[in-house]
Amino acid sequence: MNSFVTIHHDGKAALITIRRADKRNALSRELIAELTVAFMKARDDAAVRAVILTGEGPAFCAGMDLGELQESLGATKETIREDAVRLASLFDLIYTLPKPTIAAVNGSAVAGGAGLVTACDLAVSVPSAKFGYPEVRRGLVAAIVMPHLLRLVGERAARQLLLAGELIAAPEALRLGLLNEITEPESLMAAAKRLASQCADGGPMALANTKRLLAALARPAVTQEELAEESANPRLGHECRAGLEAFFRQQPPPWA
Repeated sequence: MNSFVTIHHDGKAALITIRRADKRNALSRELIAELTVAFMKARDDAAVRAVILTGEGPAFCAGMDLGELQESLGATKETIREDAVRLASLFDLIYTLPKPTIAAVNGSAVAGGAGLVTACDLAVSVPSAKFGYPEVRRGLVAAIVMPHLLRLVGERAARQLLLAGELIAAPEALRLGLLNEITEPESLMAAAKRLASQCADGGPMALANTKRLLAALARPAVTQEELAEESANPRLGHECRAGLEAFFRQQPPPWA
């Protein structure tokens, strides 16, 4: 069976690559599980001083696998909630990793894909990448990614991204604070490795404690479990079903 994720050493960094290009690196259950294992390996490997996350193909990550999501709508509430908890746990693992994490955004990062970018400490992107949270247009709630988005861009910009659901270009993402820099595709990995190398010059314990304090200072009022619940609940209702059906038929949702 082919793996959806690869991890290998590149100097002091671990390079984690999402390899589901035929599905625009969409987050299936299997991919979420493999990413979780990869970040745990990087966390526990003393030789790894920083982690770079990137995607294979033209997209960084298109968000949740909507085909798999549609199939799961008939599942029990507990099954749907477990799916949400697994994704929330992955974002929390990346955010609280005691080593610096860098997103090398090779293409569009949408919904959960944008969430992966915001969970990382630093992010560098190609100019053509698009970012956004179109969940409301499918009858979904982007609950799990909210704390990470709010932390980076502030409430006014977050409200526009989450409520309007429109995608923004890389220069706007840089202006809002979603990105640290934009670089041409041929220079993307060099830029990410440069950031990883700069971070690796810090003491491992100093870096870990700095990240721990940053997380404590930015701790949201809503728990991870509550966010997972808010993400799962819409999947049990008719609005989400209608939104996904319209999406796959390439039609406007019924409420439009």
